[in-house]
Amino acid sequence: MSAPTIDIATFKELQDSTGADFVVELLDAYFEELPQMLAELRTAHNSGALEPFRRAAHSIKSNSYTFGALTLGGMARELELGEIPKDAAALDALEAEYARVVAALKELTHG
Repeated sequence: MSAPTIDIATFKELQDSTGADFVVELLDAYFEELPQMLAELRTAHNSGALEPFRRAAHSIKSNSYTFGALTLGGMARELELGEIPKDAAALDALEAEYARVVAALKELTHG
């Protein structure tokens, strides 16, 4: 059985500690900024720039863990701690998981 896209306990804890309205604001920023981070990751991958690659992966990881996107965060963590992958398969998988995360988070906040 695979892990859920969003860890509900983590998400609910965030809502309880910051308020549901503020979480919506945070999510708006996440939905706006994460595609930029993914683009930075891909640019760094294509140019072979390890430090920018790791910085982008770190940002994706941290932001994703905040909302309980543990699988996405874990995938980004692996990229952060490793070398630049030879092909883009890991980046493609990361982007696909992000799409699932967006759908799940929107469902949680908008029903």
